[in-house]
Order: sequence, then C-alpha cells, then structure tokens
Amino acid sequence: MAPAITLAAEAPKLSAANTGFMLICSALVMLMTPGLAFFYGGMVRVKSTLNMLMMSFISLGIVTILWVLYGFSMAFGTDSGSLIGWNSDWVGLGNIGLTELWPGYTIPVFVFMVFQLMFAIITPALISGALADRVKFSAWALFIALWATVVYFPVAHWVWGAGGWAFELGVIDFAGGTAVHINAGAAALGVILVIGKRVGFKKDPMRPHSLPLVMLGAGLLWFGWFGFNAGSWLGNDDGVGALMFVNTQIATAAAMLAWLIYEKIRHGAFTTLGAASGAVAGLVAITPAGGAVTPLGAIAVGAIAGVLCAMAVGLKYKFGYDDSLDVVGVHLVGGVLGSLLIGLFASGNGQSTAEGLFYGGGLTQFWKQCAGVFAVLAYSLIVSAILAFILDKAMGMRVPEDDEIAGIDQAEHAETAYDFSGAGGGAARTAAAAAAVGGAESKKVDA
Repeated sequence: MAPAITLAAEAPKLSAANTGFMLICSALVMLMTPGLAFFYGGMVRVKSTLNMLMMSFISLGIVTILWVLYGFSMAFGTDSGSLIGWNSDWVGLGNIGLTELWPGYTIPVFVFMVFQLMFAIITPALISGALADRVKFSAWALFIALWATVVYFPVAHWVWGAGGWAFELGVIDFAGGTAVHINAGAAALGVILVIGKRVGFKKDPMRPHSLPLVMLGAGLLWFGWFGFNAGSWLGNDDGVGALMFVNTQIATAAAMLAWLIYEKIRHGAFTTLGAASGAVAGLVAITPAGGAVTPLGAIAVGAIAGVLCAMAVGLKYKFGYDDSLDVVGVHLVGGVLGSLLIGLFASGNGQSTAEGLFYGGGLTQFWKQCAGVFAVLAYSLIVSAILAFILDKAMGMRVPEDDEIAGIDQAEHAETAYDFSGAGGGAARTAAAAAAVGGAESKKVDA
C-alpha cells in the first residue's frame, strides 16, 4: 500500500465579502463615539453640553494618531513577556502591504487595524461621562494620550493579542467586556476618586437637560454595537458572528425591559432615561459573552445586567463618589457581570468549546474569567488614579469653581450649546422692534 500523503492546509485567501463586512463594521463602531457624545451630552446640564460632546470627539483625533504611530504595534505586535506587543514594521503603518492578510484570517492587516482603532477610540471616551462638568479640556486631552498608552494598549494585548497572558489563559472576551468596559469603568472610578465631586453634588438638581438627545445617542449606540460585536469575529464563515449579532439584540432588549420593571417597582415610573440606560447596560454585558452563550443565555445575561446595573447606579450616593453619568454603574458593573456570567452560561457551542457551570463545565471557566476581570479592574483603577494625581499636581485637572458654577462650556470652549437670544419667537422680536421705534420717536420729539 502506498504511504498516505498529508496535504498542507491551504493558506487563507483574501475574501472580498469578509473585507467589505469588516469595513462596514469599522464604520459602525466609529459612529458609536458620536452616538456616545449625544448620549452623554443630553444627560448633562445645559451649561456643560458642548464640553461633554467635545470630550468624546477629541478621542477621535488623539487616539487615531497614537494608534498609527505606536498603539497598533503595542497592542497586536509580537508578544514580549505576555504583557505587551511590538512590531517596528507597524510603526507609522508604512511597511504593511495592502493585500497582506491578518494571520489566520481572510481580511487585510489594514482592515483589522482600523477596526481595532475604533475600539481604542471609544474606550477613553467612555470614561468622560464620569467626569462631567468639572475637568479642564486640556488636562482631559493629555489624560487620553497617557491613558491610552499605558493602560489601553497593554490591556488590549493581554486580552486579544497573541501571547497576551489573558488570551493564553483562555479568558473569553468576545468584543471588550474586560478590555473596553471594565477598563473604562475602573479608570473612571480611579479618576473621580482623585478629582473629587462636582460643586453641589447631592444638593443641587443635576437632571439631564435633553432626554431626546439621550435617546438619540442610545439609538446610535445600539445600531453601532452590531458592528462592535458581530465584527469582532472578523468574518462570518462559521455562523459565530451571526450568533453574536442575534444575541446583541436579545440581551439589549431583555436588559431594557428588566431596568424599566425594576425602576417602576422601585421608583414608580417607566422613564426614558431608564430605557436608554437599560439598553446600554445590556449592550455592555453581552459584549464579552455573546459568542459563548445561547439566545436563552443572552436573555439571562441581559436581564441580570438590567436589574443589577439599575441598582448599582445608586451606589454613588451611598458611598459618596461622584460618577456624573453612571459610567461605573453601567460600564464597570455591566462589564464585570457579562464577563463572569460566561462562567455560568457558556454553552460550548459558540466561539469555543468552553462550558460554563450550568452546561456541565464546572467552575473552570468562571475562575479564568475572574482572573481576567479583576486583573484588568485593579490595573486600570490604580494606574488611572496615578495618572490623574500626576496631572492634577502638574497642571490641575479641574476648572476653577466659579467656571464650574457658571458653565464649563463658556469657560473652556467660549461657546454655548443653545442660542436663547431669539427665544420667544416673532412676538418677542416684534415687541423689541416696537420698543426700538418708540425710542427713536422719543429722541426726535426731544430734539
């Protein structure tokens, strides 16, 4: 008998379909940052609206340049000690071939690079909601640059980079429960513990000035999140990306309903802010878990996150930390829940064969998830607090108290979100014109 011939596996080839899909997903994730700006911008008072918008938009500029210069190399380059990556050929992106494929996939390196860039952009923007009303814009911009360099880029390598310790351990994070949401939420907590509370916290009313803007922002986030989540499989040749797309919708719906039911029982009303916040909580929680759980598991993940995140947003009043727009309550808590629930609900039939406790896998995956969750949480919280402390001592993180009270928009940007000079419509303008004519006639008589 002739010896068996072993054929080498065929190398992946460029897929136009997957490439186009990933470019669309990248655009969807980019849209999430302006969506976040509207979501946060509607939640603050009128006098802080523009500042809140700008704190998200500036990330689009700063992180893009850093990613091109060295961020992509640090996050996804050749591993060094399971902590950081580096590839000198990727510095400035000048030595990447246009048709060079991302290893093991059918999309170009450039497509993977730009998709991951959008994640790097929105993560520091998420932090900004906790700091509303009181941070110097220049200090915030510098914080973004430093934080992305020493926190986000290394953590992205831990979780997603080949050789990263969490990646090698088997921590499941489909699209950013640890690298994005826990990372941003822990950073937010670290910074607000350093810079302190807003003037009038727990005394003055600080209600959202525009709930329609909040709902618009939540809708854009929900829409863009399909690219954020489904795109993270880098294609859909095996159906896992489709599973993630479906689970994203299911968990978000479950979380929104659970939040609304909780606040009706607890506070007596179904609020638009609750609907928007519940939806975002569901999106956060399913982000790490959606490729590992079934649709029924997605309902459980969403419902649990909806209730527990709704409960968590009130902790700031109990413990006295001023998380302006509930970044800790939604993103940190939601990210932790979504990541840990994988250890319970992973079915073994999605992105990996890992099974959670309820599917016969015991607690093995749960402990792996705990390692990833608490390592990222501790690292981000401590380093972010140190960065905020250094910046506060070097240049001052906060605006002067008078500027905070009068309005950070005018103090930091020399603009206001709304022009009220024409308020009152035609009748007011007619009255003003009549007064002006009357004054002119009086001057004639006097003359």
